[in-house]
Amino acid sequence: MSTRSEFRFFERLRVRWAEVDLQKIVFNGHYLMYFDTAVAGWWRALALPYHPTMAALDGDFFVRKASLEYNASARYDDLIDVGVRTARIGNSSKVLDCAVFRGDELLVRGELVYVFANPATQTSQPIPQELRDVLHAFETGQPMVDVRLGAWDVLGREAGAIRKQVFVDEQKIPAELEWDAADAVCLHAVAYNRLGLPLATGRLLEHEPGVSKIGRMAVLAAMRGSRVGRAVLDALMQAARERGDRQVLLHAQSSAAAFYRRAGFEMQGPAFEEAGIPHQAMVKAL
Repeated sequence: MSTRSEFRFFERLRVRWAEVDLQKIVFNGHYLMYFDTAVAGWWRALALPYHPTMAALDGDFFVRKASLEYNASARYDDLIDVGVRTARIGNSSKVLDCAVFRGDELLVRGELVYVFANPATQTSQPIPQELRDVLHAFETGQPMVDVRLGAWDVLGREAGAIRKQVFVDEQKIPAELEWDAADAVCLHAVAYNRLGLPLATGRLLEHEPGVSKIGRMAVLAAMRGSRVGRAVLDALMQAARERGDRQVLLHAQSSAAAFYRRAGFEMQGPAFEEAGIPHQAMVKAL
């Protein structure tokens, strides 16, 4: 019998009308969908964007077996927490334990067996040691990212690639507005996962004596909501504290304002437009 304390990761879901059957309970097959949704979130919690990670490891995972044990039913509009954890790892297979909870009540327990294989031939191959190490580190509570601080000539290649993908390619900001002379004098931060893949970036510059400005915060789309961006923000704020700044400010895209509020920033002044995108000035005392 699974309990909540066995799991470090949970994905919170709300039962939708389309997921209940004529008995007014969740149709049994939808629990596999809940598990798959939670597993995707679990990969983000590992700071491993799935497709780039599989490409780096020269393989992919294929489901070999899925089993479920039903104890009780979820109903329309229930808030449920879906736990995922690594149960065991074999030579070429891994087993994930999954469980659906409503509060502390266990509703459904599941076991998913995956085989790591060549994606072209689907023939099994050993799970790489570096992935085994990541799974062990997560289950034992170790950090999943390493935020490095440095100058543009040290971190610019990775930081620039992330910013191009997020701002220029995704948000369609003109390239000539993205790159400026401040990059050469800023302190830059890049978050790397345990496989060495860069995931997020930001920069810190002196706005005026005692006041820092954080900017160019960018997180790869697959990693948003995984706290990778918060790790970059915290590292930049700590750098500002260590150099004696009393305040940090930033221009947040309006869609990201809630992210900065959770980090303790407060809105300052009216909203405005920058590079064609609504922004909000925000400040935080250090």
